[in-house]
Amino acid sequence: MSNTTKWALDIAHSEIQFKIKHLMITNVTGGFTKYDVQVNATGDDFTNANISFTADVASISTNNEQRDGHLKSADFFDAEKFPQITFQSTSFSKVGGDYELQGNLTIKGVSKSVKLGVEYGGLSKDPWGNIKAGFTISGKINRTDWGLGWNAALEAGGVLVGEDVKINCEIQLIKQG
Repeated sequence: MSNTTKWALDIAHSEIQFKIKHLMITNVTGGFTKYDVQVNATGDDFTNANISFTADVASISTNNEQRDGHLKSADFFDAEKFPQITFQSTSFSKVGGDYELQGNLTIKGVSKSVKLGVEYGGLSKDPWGNIKAGFTISGKINRTDWGLGWNAALEAGGVLVGEDVKINCEIQLIKQG
């Protein structure tokens, strides 16, 4: 692509979050504080853009130090052995005014194909003349598909931690060069 435009993450205006059932009755929200997104597109058209994402597992935050420590342990992400979560797009296609993002998500050395919905917020120029693009990404994965299988049975039946993980990301990109 000779007309490739690079887009970089504006981390101050972005967030990577997930929600998972706890005690089968409420959701616990978490996220990552250290991550990066790189996008190569054709001009301002994101159709077929190449999108890569990395998250530093040690930056996981659920606003509970003890839980975060457990998530970083071998029971879940095993941050010491697998310090990064990665995603590499295989397709980014227009669906109406929005997009569908498909790619390979790698957690704990296991790569699986995932499909995520992407709401395109549009383009805007900030007060300093930078061109920004906004996206809301959502989807659902089953954590056990990546070997995150730890759980505990509850006395009343059911399990402590749900298997379905809802993904919700707000991503703002800055056009480069």
